[in-house]
Amino acid sequence: MTATQPAPELRRFSQDVAALNTRPLWERVGGTQPGSAAVPTLWRYAELRPQLMRAIGLITAHQAERRVLMLENPGLPGTTYITNSLYCGLQVIAPGEVAPAHRHTPNALRFIIEGEGAYTTVAGERIAMRPGDFVVTPGWSWHDHGHAGIEPVVWLDALDSPFCQFFGATFRENFPGDTHPVTRSHHDSAARYGAGMLPVDYRPHGTDSPLLIYPYDRSRAALARVAAEGPVDPVHGVKLRYANPVTGGHPFPTMAVFLQLLPARFAGRTCRSTDGSVFNVVEGRGRIDIEGRVFPFEPHDVFVVPPWCLYHLETDGQCVLFSYSDRAAQERLGFWREDVEGRNSASV
Repeated sequence: MTATQPAPELRRFSQDVAALNTRPLWERVGGTQPGSAAVPTLWRYAELRPQLMRAIGLITAHQAERRVLMLENPGLPGTTYITNSLYCGLQVIAPGEVAPAHRHTPNALRFIIEGEGAYTTVAGERIAMRPGDFVVTPGWSWHDHGHAGIEPVVWLDALDSPFCQFFGATFRENFPGDTHPVTRSHHDSAARYGAGMLPVDYRPHGTDSPLLIYPYDRSRAALARVAAEGPVDPVHGVKLRYANPVTGGHPFPTMAVFLQLLPARFAGRTCRSTDGSVFNVVEGRGRIDIEGRVFPFEPHDVFVVPPWCLYHLETDGQCVLFSYSDRAAQERLGFWREDVEGRNSASV
């Protein structure tokens, strides 16, 4: 077809080929630019926490199976996802409750926000969960949650569910009982994989981290040591990524996970990258400017920076942020790009 043909003929052509379940490429709108329909959003923990506590009186963990408030991006209505490739929710469990055991193909992580006494059992290892801990739940691993303490415990759930949905590969199975048997000693994965050493006969199974918990006290101490040595990155402050101790790569094949420290009076450079990133504020207060929208944040707030959105961070006092993104998958596929103020655009 050429530009000299009359518009009615082109319209008729489009109608004719539509009957064959095809469309002309030249009529395509969008699809060739970075970014997504997801929009910058901040969820205030001060507003969500009362609703989580309210839910405890309305439905049990057993009835709900998982008592979670899903953080759905306003730009992705009906998806239940916080970005096109990531899920995020806040889960609460009350003393004495058990969230029944199940397993599913999506990988999951937990980041503990508040409370003591809760635990999760992953692949036969019972793991105590404390504020700031990052817990790994590899895909298709049996897991349940319980609470032996005296106050509600809240944590952030993150899953790569959209990947499984995209490929039509989402599977899920309930365990016959509420709890999975504990078959491994407490701290088993830490003893085997957490000291920079491996059992001599170890052979990796998959690409998920075999280390199931990264305690906050250890991670926070590592941040402090690196900050003391310097330098401080002008964009991210002091930012460390959680690593699979076997491969040195990311903890999951799809999700990268980070912890960063922003010094007092930090004013970061503007940057953007192709991975959508979800942040949880661990310590301190500050502001993030995303595409000209300023979101003040405080402890336990959650905010999302969609793909290829310009943003920069600012603080008054010292601040610590936990975050996760789909950077792991993008790096493996060769898609990841970053653009930083004052630097050339870079790629992996």
